[in-house]
Amino acid sequence: MRTKFFVLAVVVILMLVLVTPTSAITNGQPDGSNHPYVGLAVFDSAPGTPGWRCSVSLLTPTVVLTAGHCTDGAVAARVWFYEDVTYNTVPFPLYPYGGPGSGAFEGTPYTNSKYRSAENPYGGGNGLPAFSYRDVGVIVLKEGVPTSQISKYAALPTAGLVDTLKNKTKIDFVGYGVSEQIMKFPGQSPRDRWGGPRVRMYAPSELVSGKFVHSPEYMRFALNPGGGSGGTCFGDSGGPDLLGGTNTVLAVNSYVTNANCTGVGYSARVDVPEVLEWINGFLSEP
Repeated sequence: MRTKFFVLAVVVILMLVLVTPTSAITNGQPDGSNHPYVGLAVFDSAPGTPGWRCSVSLLTPTVVLTAGHCTDGAVAARVWFYEDVTYNTVPFPLYPYGGPGSGAFEGTPYTNSKYRSAENPYGGGNGLPAFSYRDVGVIVLKEGVPTSQISKYAALPTAGLVDTLKNKTKIDFVGYGVSEQIMKFPGQSPRDRWGGPRVRMYAPSELVSGKFVHSPEYMRFALNPGGGSGGTCFGDSGGPDLLGGTNTVLAVNSYVTNANCTGVGYSARVDVPEVLEWINGFLSEP
């Protein structure tokens, strides 16, 4: 039986110079200033051509962590760290082009060299989860985010930290992904119905631990609003899965298994030694 899976990046649809909006963590609440290092990024598929957006986290003034399927194929990126990045909420229309006065930080995207590599342990092709193996990316900003704007950063975990966590360990989701489904016409697909304001949102969840075939590379989370857990959805790709009550990024949001963004979700672990070494390579550069 063929398995369906959905990466969480949102493809931006252009109409003239405007962008169809979507966005926020499901079953969540506005994050306010609690996680100022979590931002929204727009990636260009070609120079001057916005293609998709994702959530990100700032590790240093110039290094931003996100998912590999967000950076893959992108030629440039712009990042905002406003609590609310909804279109026309600031004097300059900051979405998706940026520019002077928009508050955007421009940068260069990099994708982990093992992303979707044929060397992955899950076999070749586009099957689950080989299609998202080592789904980790980085954006290096041209200019650092000033400490007057953000003085607190996301932190990387120690190697192997995830393996020490117990089932139902508290996890904090933070991101700008879609938050609600609205039927616009009969027969509209669940994915096409998702929408909401582009506001940084927070929701609590918990780890679904235990050994599973993909656990050396992925974390598995409950996306169960009925059970009190928040969820991630389209646009939350690359956003941090934080150890509850901390700024430690355990993994970055990778994919969900249905268009309703319910059940369980999977995130690429950043505590894998090789992944940490790759990320730290950017942190050590002058």
